[in-house]
Amino acid sequence: MRAIRQNNRWRWLTAGAVTVCLLAFALLIALLAWQGARVFWPQPVDLYTFTQPEGSESRLLGETVEHQKQFPAPADEQGNSAGHVNRYLIKTGNRDWDAPDFRVAYSREPAEVSRPKDILVLQRRSHGNAYGWLVGLREDNEVLTAQNIHALLRQRLAQVHTMIREINQIRRIDMARLNKQLDMLDEQAERQRQANQFDMQVQSEYQANQAALQRRFDHLSATLGRLQHESQRDVLILRDVEGNNHVIPLTQIVDVWTPNALNLNEKLLHFVQQLWHFVSDSAADGESETGAFPAIFGTVLMVLLMSVVVMPFGVVAAVWLHEYAGRNALTRLVRIAVVNLAGVPSIVYGVFGLGFFVWGVGGTLDQLFYSNALPNPTFGTPGLLWAALTLALLTLPVVIVATEEGLSRIPNSLRQGSLALGASQAETLWHVVLPMAIPAMLTGLILAVARAAGETAPLMLVGVVKMVPELPVDAVFPYLHLDRKFMHLGFQIYDLAFQSPNIEADRPVVFATALLLVLIILSLNLLAMGLRHRLRERYRLMTQ
Repeated sequence: MRAIRQNNRWRWLTAGAVTVCLLAFALLIALLAWQGARVFWPQPVDLYTFTQPEGSESRLLGETVEHQKQFPAPADEQGNSAGHVNRYLIKTGNRDWDAPDFRVAYSREPAEVSRPKDILVLQRRSHGNAYGWLVGLREDNEVLTAQNIHALLRQRLAQVHTMIREINQIRRIDMARLNKQLDMLDEQAERQRQANQFDMQVQSEYQANQAALQRRFDHLSATLGRLQHESQRDVLILRDVEGNNHVIPLTQIVDVWTPNALNLNEKLLHFVQQLWHFVSDSAADGESETGAFPAIFGTVLMVLLMSVVVMPFGVVAAVWLHEYAGRNALTRLVRIAVVNLAGVPSIVYGVFGLGFFVWGVGGTLDQLFYSNALPNPTFGTPGLLWAALTLALLTLPVVIVATEEGLSRIPNSLRQGSLALGASQAETLWHVVLPMAIPAMLTGLILAVARAAGETAPLMLVGVVKMVPELPVDAVFPYLHLDRKFMHLGFQIYDLAFQSPNIEADRPVVFATALLLVLIILSLNLLAMGLRHRLRERYRLMTQ
């Protein structure tokens, strides 16, 4: 009975520990979601009227971030402070003509607050949100009129967005392909000159091909110029709280809404649209200041490349340690080295990756294969490939340990039975041992992905940057460009939290980006766990 009671005690203790862990994770997700939702949910815009002691009035327009009723009054010029005041923290926006876009206002008497239905919020590609009243629309200095000016605004905005997508298509894909073809044509001609094969016939073909490509390029340039001119014809006139009119091109506007006039369904629709903008837009293309798509793409691509590299090396090392090496001083030394590697700080791996992969291997590749491009480095500079290899080295001990633990749990009777039936040791390993160890390998992959996706310090040395002009994958051969730099969600969180000049505006974006990173890691882990469970069930009968 005493043993049973002791058993129950441990059972409740372990259940309590699991509950605390799950509760902590749920609270983490809830905190990130609650704080990050402010970026996407349409906040009401308040019009504040402050009455000064001498009787004059001042007005502020913006989103109310915080209101403290009993706040100690600020000290005067003599350093005296008496009583309490109302303190308002207001997001006033309009950063480009009325900076800063966050204001702190003090008032002994509560301010008069109203929420006019016709206040307009403009989400812009730069300089943050703009708040004010719609005065009108113009096309080439001609005033546009309509019964529903807001419907006309949305129609014109949709047309401008379509033209911007066409412009990006031409610039990033069509013209990039032609530039690549022109470069390849020039490289081929240079090789023929060096081989003394550039005769009159070859020169004539070269000039004809170059002229054809140049005509196509000129046609695309003309189309691009026409689209850019047409996209910049429409402008919006916005009146701010002080009565000044501001001209804003529609090309600078991502979205527009009247928050004080939205019902619940419209707010939910707006929330979904803003969330989609956040995960699909690119700040590098000017689509949105908070676009996270390049960082999402870079994070997932880097983790996939790291997984492709680390799994074969980790599995082979674990198989050698457990199946072939035996128990001797060398294997003990190797295991000690693996354990020590798991405890090395990640920034040390970043320094090693910079010195060995970037400067050593990359510099050698440039000397051997890209000497024509020097002194401009091709692989001798931080990039996606070196970041993936550095994180593969960082997570290698995790994969080795997890795989070796899985190999040790496979009964020796299965190996002996296979050998007794005439299979060689290699055949036994390939057809019996490794299939049963796949769940353990996937466990190592899960742990490796969880660690690699959240690392930031080593990436700052081997390839991650704040902004990239183009993604590592595009429509130009060879399609996957391992030499390019990339963006990462972890580094974006660091940059927004510590390097941003406007931390108040970026604070909700930090929480939203952190939530996105956690969800990506969770999704990758769930995918690997589902595959592990399926394979474990398949080979369960072999161990019974």
